[in-house]
Amino acid sequence: MRYTQLGRTGLQVSRLVLGTMNFGPRTSEADSHAIMDAALEAGVNFFDTANVYGGPEHKGRTEEILGSWFARGGGRREKVVLATKVYGAMSPNSEEPWPNTNRLSAVNIRRAVDASLRRLGTDHIDLYQFHHVDRATPWEEIWQAIDVLVRQGKILYAGSSNFAGWHIAKANEAAARRHSLGLVSEQCLYNLVERRAETDVLPAAEDYGLGVIPWSPLASGLLGGAVRREREGGDSGNRSAEALARSGARERIEAYEDLLAGRGLDPGEVGLAWLLTRPAVTGPIVGPRVQEQLDSAIRAVDLELDDELLSELDKIFPGPGPSPEAFAW
Repeated sequence: MRYTQLGRTGLQVSRLVLGTMNFGPRTSEADSHAIMDAALEAGVNFFDTANVYGGPEHKGRTEEILGSWFARGGGRREKVVLATKVYGAMSPNSEEPWPNTNRLSAVNIRRAVDASLRRLGTDHIDLYQFHHVDRATPWEEIWQAIDVLVRQGKILYAGSSNFAGWHIAKANEAAARRHSLGLVSEQCLYNLVERRAETDVLPAAEDYGLGVIPWSPLASGLLGGAVRREREGGDSGNRSAEALARSGARERIEAYEDLLAGRGLDPGEVGLAWLLTRPAVTGPIVGPRVQEQLDSAIRAVDLELDDELLSELDKIFPGPGPSPEAFAW
């Protein structure tokens, strides 16, 4: 496994992030434990979750599964850089959230972090992430709440998710006025198919020293061999087949798979390896349902993509270009 520092911090993390969204809803507790053991054995030390993961009616279940895994000992908690998130309501989707039980008010942040700590069975969270921007709560209030949690030792770093570039700037300028560390990471949608983050999110992250943690790195399976599986009849009803049907990207995905087939490369591994060549990217989040998916992701870390292949990928999946030049002139 390869490691890097998370943004401008001294925190060393693996270049692959283990996403846990499937743990509970799609992967049993026993299988989730096995995947986490395998990830740790392979050197993956960066685990990402969220308080709302677990399914619409079982929010918090994923954090509980991580907590039961940590409870098995063997240095599991000590070896893991643990990231979770706050924003969404914890009530079942069928219920209206009670006031002050979602978003980023100081009240909800305080309650949410304590609840996550209980479910995770730990005394601190390494990276506490805002799952979405809260347009109704001032940053002065948010950073005051975070500074208290840092002083209490309940969290070490704060990060964002699904922020625009100007949100990152506004957040970190507010933190600077308080002499606080501010955001150290941004978790955003970013992959070969969806490159709009290059317009402002990645430049802002790079300028402010945030490590970028792309989610959906394979575009819901589109970049993992979706056309090949469809032709083989093995993808009926799966997310990648549904994504292929609605994406309008079939021609590009076919060209992508044909290009890689000519080089004997696996599409999913190349999709992850491409992200590791991008400026500011710390590592993509992979959310394996089964062991084989984790094994493939781990192989991607050591896959080197030459300049010719990178150029061909840019032709199939052109980025938006630098901002503001791409749209200003």
